[in-house]
Amino acid sequence: MNEKKKMEVIQRWLQKAESDVKAAKYLLKVEDAPTDVICFHCQQAIEKYLKAYLTFRDIRVMKIHDLEVLLNMCVEKDRAFESLEKDKISSLSSFATEVRYPDEFYIPSAEEAKESFELALKVKDFVLKKLGLKASPDQ
Repeated sequence: MNEKKKMEVIQRWLQKAESDVKAAKYLLKVEDAPTDVICFHCQQAIEKYLKAYLTFRDIRVMKIHDLEVLLNMCVEKDRAFESLEKDKISSLSSFATEVRYPDEFYIPSAEEAKESFELALKVKDFVLKKLGLKASPDQ
């Protein structure tokens, strides 16, 4: 992939990730917030930020939702990713698919939703720094 195309793909990953962050942020303000939906958007944001970084490093991004696999791929390229909270990030993977259906019914607490959002912001800041970009001040 040429450099221009790669940058376009990275920008699209970042735009989609930012939409997920915004959705989670706004939903956290709602009385009786849908915590499962918030956690889903946080998982999606983290997934997209990691995929943006992998694209930046010329790694073909797989069509998976497993954050542990994606994070490990990032660590292979940059050991600094080890500083991220792997266990907490990995635990959000279930919000991509499993808990979205009645078979695996689980509603996270408001505190879990807030922690998921904070984790998404942490990953966002980390990845944006790796890409040489700044986070928006209105997080």
